[in-house]
Amino acid sequence: MGKIRNPIQFSEHFGVRESVLDDLGVLDPTLNVDVKLFIDPLLLGVSKHPVIRKGAESFRNYFAEIIKLLKASKRVGDVAWREAQRRLHFAEVPGTCLGYSAASIRGSAFGPELSGRILTTAKEIVDLGIVDPDLFVALPLLEEGVGPDLISDMTTNIILFDLFEFNTRVLKSLDVPTELFQFGRQSIHLPVNPTTTRRTPIILLPKDVLRELPLAQDWDSVCEAARKNALLRATTNRLIGAIWKAKSRRQKSEIRRSVLANKDAFEALMQAIHEAKPTSYDFDKDPQGLLKWRDLLTSAAREEPLMLMLGAAASIDDVYEIVLKIVNQFCFLVEDKGLWKELWHGVKRRPEKSAQRLFFAVAYSYCEANNLDVSPEMDTGTGVVDFKFSVGAKAKVMVEIKLSDNSKVVAGYEKQLETYKKSEKTSKGVYVVINVGGMGKRDIDLLKVKNEQAARGEPTSEIVFIDGSKRRSASKL
Repeated sequence: MGKIRNPIQFSEHFGVRESVLDDLGVLDPTLNVDVKLFIDPLLLGVSKHPVIRKGAESFRNYFAEIIKLLKASKRVGDVAWREAQRRLHFAEVPGTCLGYSAASIRGSAFGPELSGRILTTAKEIVDLGIVDPDLFVALPLLEEGVGPDLISDMTTNIILFDLFEFNTRVLKSLDVPTELFQFGRQSIHLPVNPTTTRRTPIILLPKDVLRELPLAQDWDSVCEAARKNALLRATTNRLIGAIWKAKSRRQKSEIRRSVLANKDAFEALMQAIHEAKPTSYDFDKDPQGLLKWRDLLTSAAREEPLMLMLGAAASIDDVYEIVLKIVNQFCFLVEDKGLWKELWHGVKRRPEKSAQRLFFAVAYSYCEANNLDVSPEMDTGTGVVDFKFSVGAKAKVMVEIKLSDNSKVVAGYEKQLETYKKSEKTSKGVYVVINVGGMGKRDIDLLKVKNEQAARGEPTSEIVFIDGSKRRSASKL
């Protein structure tokens, strides 16, 4: 279970202006936290960077060779099969700072079991008469365990030398120290990540090939493309129409069975994927709130100062008071200083994780500005609580953030937070509910649960409601 503790951006550590990286079309990575974006191989060919467009050719040529081997293979385990499987073994490439790893920048790699399943599926597709190298892009729809992180890792491995050439060119424009790294027979000078215990490079990435999800996992975009093209719509409805209706709720085994039924069915799927014409993540509007929180790491305390003091021998009550002040300041920033805007992208609310990242950034900003020995930790994994503030081993306060339309709002307070408090051996917790609509009677039910706990003599956690609803106008933070 990962934690964000002390996020550091590339631009901050190396003293490079973010605008310079932006002009170069380069992602400014957070060096000790993965950003939840991925390289979409279908975007390589439309990148504005010539060397990355060359990577698209590298990608297709790589899989074209694997397809030739699969066509030549007569049975599992023969020479051609073993060579194809060898080429589907992708080692981890640390340093891109992408993926689902929580407070980490180290990803995962294809293992022999997974590569074997992928090869079996690819062989079935090739035996249908499909020779499109992009068939491997569709694998997340067909195989359990193949997600956007693995597709991104796979692509990174294949275009690694093209990425190295891209980095060499970019680094010439940046006055940053580098060291020599060896990747097989290839050596390259790259910056060193200062946050890792193991010596790790930083591989800078072009922004225009990054997406929140690779297109083949973005059902909505693929379905919309199929609907807009009348001929394609008729074809997909006839061959694989049930998939579009069920979308991602449909089990991969059923999808696999449908599209592998015949050549026409799989070709319809591939045509729909190509028709969708993927676009890179909108870094300016940041619809998922993946990046905006980083601006608050310094700006919140600078623009809206809050004096906080903590004695040398801080008790849990002292830490609790600090946490309450930070929560109340977060409320003030959201309700009165325009931070509510960052909870929304147009008329859609951003994900709950985005709100949690905003709170972490605000808390971190005030702790840093006041030189507090309080460590806010954001749980970016699947934990039941979002934040832990601690001084030493005993003074711990838990904070959980929920949006009002989360169906588990009441259960999160009644069960999850209390369970986590017990496991951390603390009696102090704060439960923050941000009202973005869909509250219903959850606020009443929450207060009822709290009162019932108090009546039984049980420890209760403070509940703080914040109005995060859209306004017509508000002052800017």
